[in-house]
Amino acid sequence: MNRIKKFPFKFGKLADHRIIFAIALPMIISNIAAPLLGLIDTAIIGHLPQSIYLSAVALGAMTVSFIFLLAIFLRMTTTAEIAAAFGANDHSAQQRVVLHGIAIALGLGFLLWLLSPVLIEFAWWLIEPGIELGQLASSYVSIRLFAAPAALINLLVLGVLLGRQQSQRAMALVIFTNAVNVVADVILILGLDLNVKGAAWASVLAEVSTALVGIWLIRDTLTGVKQWQFDLAYFKRFSQMNRDVFIRSLLLQLCMATMTGYAARFGAVVVAANAVLMQFLMLISLGLDGIAYAVEALLGAARGRGDTPKIRYWMKLTLFWSLIFSVAYCLVFLLAGEFIIRLLTDLPDVINTALVYLPWLVVLPLVGHWSYYFDGVYIGLGLTQAMRDTMAVSALGIFMPSVFIGQWLIDKENANHGLWLALSLFLLARGISQWLYLKKHSLTLLVLNHPSK
Repeated sequence: MNRIKKFPFKFGKLADHRIIFAIALPMIISNIAAPLLGLIDTAIIGHLPQSIYLSAVALGAMTVSFIFLLAIFLRMTTTAEIAAAFGANDHSAQQRVVLHGIAIALGLGFLLWLLSPVLIEFAWWLIEPGIELGQLASSYVSIRLFAAPAALINLLVLGVLLGRQQSQRAMALVIFTNAVNVVADVILILGLDLNVKGAAWASVLAEVSTALVGIWLIRDTLTGVKQWQFDLAYFKRFSQMNRDVFIRSLLLQLCMATMTGYAARFGAVVVAANAVLMQFLMLISLGLDGIAYAVEALLGAARGRGDTPKIRYWMKLTLFWSLIFSVAYCLVFLLAGEFIIRLLTDLPDVINTALVYLPWLVVLPLVGHWSYYFDGVYIGLGLTQAMRDTMAVSALGIFMPSVFIGQWLIDKENANHGLWLALSLFLLARGISQWLYLKKHSLTLLVLNHPSK
């Protein structure tokens, strides 16, 4: 086993930077457009005379988004496997990934639909909405989960397109989803007066039609196969990859939920201020996720070819841009942080409280960009188990203890600083633990995770 040789690096070739942004830029645009699916429902139904309709759609959309967000593992693992097969120019391997991915998407989607009553009951047990609001929101969620198989297939298609570096098609698919949703909202909500149910069915139509278009876009992976073979051994390995990323995503969401839930102890104003500041994290993810998508696709393709020098090259080149983005975010938040806060709220108490904790957000991009970057690296290299384990160490070994220790050490008046300290340490721990793992196992990673294994 030979030591990985360093690739000569002097900021890379201009053409290579263009390759990175050919993948990253469309996905950044997609990241901006994706939340519009729920926002369009909210905007249109917000013009109805009764405010409870708006509340029901907002609550229902949040619940469905959380469920589908946990299923993001299918997109990530599909990207990892497709990118390697694409790099190896192995079309049959791409077909194998899609076949087994569709099986997982349909099976899990059908299970989510069957379990929708249980999921809804559990969600309302946590949230405790009023009776009428709960009934309307339940109707919304039940209808949306009809499209769970289609929504998961959309994640699969997105993974295929990213793995094959077809991010412009991925962006077009996101725009198509929102266009269908707008038209369906107008017809069902305003035209047929179906209020909450109309908003839900509009989203279902958008998900299903997008799945059909998506399948057409990757039709080459579904045609020309002489014999469809379900490989149980591969299905088991692919399912284990999905399990690992699911656990990783669940731990991440639990940490984010703790930020909001624990802040409730400090009063409504602090909760509102933290909610405003958490939107800064969403802004950070718009750019850094785009770079991470490029990392996944480029490293995965190089892994498929067994080109270890190129893997190191792409890692350095994309890390350069991840750092550039993080510094840019720091400067924007430093110079325009108060302006952004005032755009998000006009409540004086919330603004003043948010400004107290704004310095945490100024430094957070530099601390946190490593975790976004290394997520892309780990997906590109197919290291889902290590991704899960480093997340567990960071969430359970760093974040949770930091939350409780911070509350014990810091007086109640400044206790919210303890939460932001815990989040910063969590993001830093993720980057450090992932870097340490890569450093320790750099000699064996590519051999163990080559597509032929």
